[in-house]
Amino acid sequence: MTTDAPSVLRQPAEVLYAAELAALAADPGPRPPGWRLTPRAVRAFVVGDPARGITTKFVGDDGLVDRCIVSLMGRQGLMLVGEPGTAKSLLSELLAAAISGTSSLVVQGSAGIIEDHLRYGWNYALLLNLGPKPEALVPSPVMSAMREGRIVRLEEITRCAPEVQDVLISLMSEKTIAIPELGPHREERASPGFNIIATANLLDRGVHDMSSALKRRFNFETVLPIANPAHERDLVARQVAERMAAEPDAATPAPDVIDLIVTVFRDLRTGRLADGATVASPKAVMSTAEAVNVTHAALLDATYLDRGPVSGRHLARQLRGVVFKDDPDDARKLKAYIDIVARDRAGRSSVWKDFFREAQAISRE
Repeated sequence: MTTDAPSVLRQPAEVLYAAELAALAADPGPRPPGWRLTPRAVRAFVVGDPARGITTKFVGDDGLVDRCIVSLMGRQGLMLVGEPGTAKSLLSELLAAAISGTSSLVVQGSAGIIEDHLRYGWNYALLLNLGPKPEALVPSPVMSAMREGRIVRLEEITRCAPEVQDVLISLMSEKTIAIPELGPHREERASPGFNIIATANLLDRGVHDMSSALKRRFNFETVLPIANPAHERDLVARQVAERMAAEPDAATPAPDVIDLIVTVFRDLRTGRLADGATVASPKAVMSTAEAVNVTHAALLDATYLDRGPVSGRHLARQLRGVVFKDDPDDARKLKAYIDIVARDRAGRSSVWKDFFREAQAISRE
């Protein structure tokens, strides 16, 4: 089998959807200073506009997207909070690509982030040779965004130490970065269009809590899991198809296979079945993103190892990699779900029967 492998695994949104962004750039109407698109065009880019051939990229609350766009037109930053796998980073990428034309100005929060990552650093070879000159300065993504009037993305901000977070307080209030090494009163002031989108995981609460002063600089929006099961099934099917597009011999999942994995994830995520019965919910993240990962892995298993159609058996094989991560008690909860819920459904569906048999065998290991 020969395939034309893609040159990169994933393109940024501004490259992947360049044709849509170009078409939306002609959208008439007022646009805020520094914005590449009108706010209405930004909304269409994110939530889709089938009449104009604009695909839906973020599945969720359209009202949330509207509030995010309004926030970014103001002086406060936008803080997206939510559980892992709810597409916070995707939403920030889409908004940055539509508003600024690039989503590549990113600071990934971690324990290793220092103040220089939010302000500026130095090319030490040039610094030793030239001294503190502008050409020796290395701007941070934040400084670059300020210079160019663009959106900068701060991922997982609560993983940064408090003293690093506090750099943002004066920066967001004054929209200025002082550079005393270049002389008195040397500073970088933000151009129109500059703003910050930050993300934070609810599961990271307590790692490094944000100060009340920093919180006041952001408008907070909570990104929730997809509420509509049909929308979640459509999203999983579409994203899996995109991942398998470069696999010409890939097995195509039947609708009942997609329905099974989405149902399992929704049951375990919410702790409640469609009929109202309750089940134990594992501590592991049972997000839509993880459902896509499991389905993708099941397709690879079926395509390259079994050389046949994907079934409930393949889904069961891959599910353990999601649930069996941190808490040993999660294995017990999954076993209870399999023994009670999956067993009952196995008597009414062949795909559930395949899933139950494989999952039961795995749970005994």
